[in-house]
Amino acid sequence: MLTTPRAIGPAPGPDRARAALRLPPDGRLTVLGNPGHRRVTLFAAAARAAGLPEPAVLPWIDLLRGTHRLPPGAVLRIESPGEDEAVDALLRGPVLGADYAATRVEGGAAWYAGVTAALRRLAATPGVGLLGDPEEIAVMFDKRRTHALLSAAGVPVPRALEGGAVAGWEDLRARLDAAGLRRVFVKPSHGSSASGVVALEFGPRGQLRATTSVELADGRMHNSLRVRRYQEERQVAELVDRLAPDGLHVEQWVPKASQSGRSADLRVVVVAGRATHAVVRTSDRPMTNLHLGGARGSLELAREAAGPAWPDLLETAERAAACFPGSLMVGVDVLPTASWRRTVVGEVNAFGDLLPRLTGLPGGPAEGLDTYAAQLAALGAVPRGAVPLGAPAPVTQPTHPTHSTHLTHSTHLTHPNHLTHPNHPRTEKP
Repeated sequence: MLTTPRAIGPAPGPDRARAALRLPPDGRLTVLGNPGHRRVTLFAAAARAAGLPEPAVLPWIDLLRGTHRLPPGAVLRIESPGEDEAVDALLRGPVLGADYAATRVEGGAAWYAGVTAALRRLAATPGVGLLGDPEEIAVMFDKRRTHALLSAAGVPVPRALEGGAVAGWEDLRARLDAAGLRRVFVKPSHGSSASGVVALEFGPRGQLRATTSVELADGRMHNSLRVRRYQEERQVAELVDRLAPDGLHVEQWVPKASQSGRSADLRVVVVAGRATHAVVRTSDRPMTNLHLGGARGSLELAREAAGPAWPDLLETAERAAACFPGSLMVGVDVLPTASWRRTVVGEVNAFGDLLPRLTGLPGGPAEGLDTYAAQLAALGAVPRGAVPLGAPAPVTQPTHPTHSTHLTHSTHLTHPNHLTHPNHPRTEKP
């Protein structure tokens, strides 16, 4: 059953214009994704709940190989190509050669080139509509370009190291000294899920500490579920020298707010320009990713701590999303400072909506809807029995507790090489 309620609309203001994103006439969408992955299955479930036909699936591997076929007038939702070893091997295998392993960190530049080229070919296909802009996705998968775009738009971001590409450890160390930066995050330009991220600190007496999930083994770098610290300069130099060829983004380490004695940040999902969902992530480590020991925090406590600054926090996420007007949804990583009164944006994620069972912010435009249902509602479809967005809610006596704004699992956008070291179980990386 299709309905045509007033969809989630953009927040007021001249900078909130969005591209025209609509359902096809028959309501049948196609999902570019990895068949069987829960990103695909969860979206399909939301489509069925909204009374839409079962979405067709275009496998990423077919698109990359050029064997895909699309019917005229197809409207595609673009999903992450991550968590599929065949896709990963096709993109990074030729670069890593005989040393290829799905757990390897290197090869991000080749992965990025392959994915963005495929999306651009898709966008050039006559008669095909995309629920996402390939050029915006290309920017979001390049941390340097994202940071520059946000900064130019006046969105608060951490201070970035200037001076062009980082050649390696000696170059990085000299430039950090010149800039007076003693605590920074060194991030692969095209990575995600904290793959390859190094939290780097210089002490007052020459001490050095690098915190990362990267495991150095036999001259190679592997993703691991265990966060470790390297304090010998030769090891830190090896990390940076091996990461540098794929491109690095280096930014100041901003002291985060805390919750229950742990550092905290938020993933805010923005749909059609409006902040619809938020989850707090806490950790006693520099990275808050759940797969690296982070834990889900309390949204209620975060709102209480932020107080009158809470609307500004959400508005900052919306301002970041406004830099990507052709994207129906983005996930914005918002970093509150120690007082919870100021925020900066760490990253913007093209596939930041994998938040199972998380419903919309209370009182917000997607209250009661998960992230996938909210996007379908923004396109004009709502679940059976749901109140059309924008319509007044019926006045009834509540018979159930208010829905929880917590989730049981959270993920960042997934990069295909974010598989764990063989000694660890595979997991979707938050």
